[in-house]
Parts: sequence; structure tokens; C-alpha cells
Amino acid sequence: MGESPIFISATDEDLPRDVPTGLKRYTGFREMAKGGGGILRSAQDRITGRNVAIKTLLPESRYDRAQRRRFLREARITAQLQHPNTVPVYDIGDDPEEGLYFTMKRISGENLFQALVRIARGDEAAAAAFPLSRRIDIVVGACQALAYAHVRGVVHRDVKPENVWVGNFGEVILLDWGVAKVWGHADDNVPLAEKANPGSDAFRREAPLIREETLSTAAHEISPASSQLRTLTGGGTRPGTPMYMSPEQIDGHRTIDERSDIFSAGVCLYEAMVIREPFRGRTIDETFDNIKNGQIDPPSVRNPDAGVTPQMDAVVLKALEKKPGNRFQSMREMIAAILACGL
Repeated sequence: MGESPIFISATDEDLPRDVPTGLKRYTGFREMAKGGGGILRSAQDRITGRNVAIKTLLPESRYDRAQRRRFLREARITAQLQHPNTVPVYDIGDDPEEGLYFTMKRISGENLFQALVRIARGDEAAAAAFPLSRRIDIVVGACQALAYAHVRGVVHRDVKPENVWVGNFGEVILLDWGVAKVWGHADDNVPLAEKANPGSDAFRREAPLIREETLSTAAHEISPASSQLRTLTGGGTRPGTPMYMSPEQIDGHRTIDERSDIFSAGVCLYEAMVIREPFRGRTIDETFDNIKNGQIDPPSVRNPDAGVTPQMDAVVLKALEKKPGNRFQSMREMIAAILACGL
């Protein structure tokens, strides 16, 4: 996604006589994405002249107290996690017309899943731009953001390639802290309904989206199961996305810690190597069973032409251990193990 050009001559212009407040400060709104109760738009700040991304609640959610509380929590968590692999937040406010909003740095590029889809389709330019070493570097960048967050008592809980943004100038940004857990704070993102069995109708109504376009379907390997998975969408109130949930997330444990993010990052790492999701099943129940009980082939076996070494296999499989105590015990430990592979 390109950005509007910034003309240096505009830096000499005077401030508006009446400095606008709220969203009136911004102009040139363009929708970028919508979903999960919110809408993301690009705009230009009339005061600073810079391009920004603005997130607001959808109209139907603006006056919902629970949605406002979650939104404000996401804004504040994002603002406080000041790290090279997180997005800078410029402003948080409450507009008289559109309600809560926060503005962030506008970064052009694409998410990691989009890059993997292009590789799966045989796009030679994408394969050249994102060789194995670069794909691993991107995941490591997201892990660096997680390591920083974990030290500050924040667990992301929705680590997936769609939330890993790759900028046109090499930036790697971990996005979407909307279902993050902050230690010592009440958890607005975990409803009582989470205690329901993952296979029940109650959970199906609340389950987050299983992406419709998989890396397999992107590569034109269409299976009858894909149409089933397209119906498994919901309101997204249970933290996480099914294919990336840790076993303890699936079981609804209230004591989720950083090792759950380590598992999800391991899924991303596997996917970046193999260009396939490791645990995807034909249904949400089968996917969950695969995560909790299924055994997967090492990346080097699943994709023997990728150049994955046995040492790298060992890192991924350790991150994907079913029991948290058998995984890496910190994100820093996992990052060190990846870097030790020398890819």
C-alpha cells in the first residue's frame, strides 16, 4: 500500500488559525481494513503533515461499554510497548461523532501471510524477495516484539502471520494487541463462555476466524474441506486464532503466559519454512485435536527443498511442544536458539 507524497514545501505553511480537535484534525480518510469491531483508515494529519493510520470502532460498537474498554486497552498497550518491532502510537482520543480512536504510524507494505501466499502461488519475485533466511528474520522480528512485551507483563495471544507486518523498507512490526493479556489486570477478553467445550455450539458462535484462503488453496490445491472451513467464523471473543492457538488456549486455561505466545510463534516459524500450516484440519474440531494431540513432520521432511537444517527442525519442534514446560521458557531463549542456527 503506497503513501501519499509529502511535499517539503508544506512544512513552511502556518498552523490553521483554529487548531482542530478530535478527528477533525485529519483529512483524506481512506479505508484500509475492517473487522473485529473496528475499522482502520489512512489519513493525513493537518498539523504535522504526516500520513497516519487511524483506528476507530465500527458504528454499531461505538457505545458498547465492553467494546470501548477493550479498544482503549488495545490503544494503551500498543502505545506503551515502544519497541522497533511495534507500531508507534501518536494519539488517543474520543471524538464527539465517531467515538474512541487512536492514531499510529502509517507503514506501507504487506503482512507475512500475503507474502507467503505469493510464494505458494509460485511468484518468482516473491520467492526472490523472501528467501528462507528472510522469512525466518521476519519471524524473529516479531519474536523480538514479544520478548519486549513479555518482560513488561503483556502476552499477545494472537500471534499469526496476518499480524506480522513487513514494511517496504525492511520494517517488521507485530500488530493487533486487541486480545493481549496484561498481568495483574482484569481480562475483558475472556468471557465466561470460554469455559464451553471447543466443539460446542457456544464456542462455534464465539470462535475467531479460520482464514478462508489457506496456503494450500492459494497454491491451487483445493480440497472439499476448504468450503467447510469458510463457515467457521464468529465474533472473535475467545482470544486467539484457531490454527495458532496453544493447547492451553484451547483448553481455556486462565493462567496463559508467554509460553503460549512461544507456541504460536513456533507455528508461524513452521509456516514460514514449509509454506503450509502445520495443524490445519478439515474442521475446527480436527484442527484443535491436531494441536493438542497430533504429531507433525519436521519442516525439513514436510518441505525437503527449503534448506531447513536439523538444528532448525529442533528449534521449531521445541517451540511446538504440547506441554508449556517442554517448550522454550522465554522468548529470548527461543530467539537465541534460532540465531544459533546461523541461517
